[in-house]
Amino acid sequence: MITGSALRFALRVATTIAVVVFACACAKQEFAQKFDPARDAASDVANAVSLAKAQGKRVIVDVGGEWCSWCHILDGFIASNDDVRSLVDSRYVWVKVNYSKENRNEAFLSRWPQVAGYPHLFVLDADGKLLQSQDTGELEAGKSYDKTKFVAFVQRWAS
Repeated sequence: MITGSALRFALRVATTIAVVVFACACAKQEFAQKFDPARDAASDVANAVSLAKAQGKRVIVDVGGEWCSWCHILDGFIASNDDVRSLVDSRYVWVKVNYSKENRNEAFLSRWPQVAGYPHLFVLDADGKLLQSQDTGELEAGKSYDKTKFVAFVQRWAS
């Protein structure tokens, strides 16, 4: 037999668990792992800024496309260097914005300096203010990215 106090305790525990699960689901934003012309860039960046503010981070807006070989090289470079990945994950919310013939996101991207090449990184503070427009060509070395330069860039603009 369940007593009234045991039932109240069980309800409090269930309510607490539901609140925690809901909060975790809201805190974890799902951002594209690929450049997707169908995504709403303005909404994705707004969500990234909200998440960055809540987590005390900054935002990196990665502009490129699935057609862009250097975009894939950048993704591979970050993924294959655990220390770089950890640094990026601990300091930034990373969001991809598509630029392709299917969707150039011109209206959205017009708020920032013109992009000369891809990928291009924009660093935003937790309020969405542009801090840096970064040509990734300056971070390249041979057929990949220069780890020292890339880490220096990430550290310089981190919150």
